[in-house]
Amino acid sequence: MNVIKRLLICVLLALPLAAASAQTGPELSSRPGNVLVMRGLDKVTARTEDFEIRIGEEYRFGSLTILPRYCRERPPEETPEIFVFVEIFDHRPDTGEMVEAEDERIFSGWMFASNPALNPLEHPVYDVWPIDCRA
Repeated sequence: MNVIKRLLICVLLALPLAAASAQTGPELSSRPGNVLVMRGLDKVTARTEDFEIRIGEEYRFGSLTILPRYCRERPPEETPEIFVFVEIFDHRPDTGEMVEAEDERIFSGWMFASNPALNPLEHPVYDVWPIDCRA
């Protein structure tokens, strides 16, 4: 009988905590951002540059064209993380035209600010990674 009472007390004490964690208001949920802040590194000159790109707009960094599709920052209550979905194209050195073919795109995928090496851009001259996502 004591075991059942203890179990009942534990369940009753856990209910308010479960209800509080199930609430999702605007203050507890993250929203997609409108502006992605990235850092680019030119490996030849060892220069870095921070730049802001609006979601859906292209930005030219060296011979790369960066096109962010989505960015989100976790709310402050959770472990800090910024994650973005970005497409990156390289330009042909002779013509300067963007490589349009699907199979010739040099990067398309998710990047994470806390771990840039998880899904990096592999390019001989440039590195880029996300820094921030702003509303």
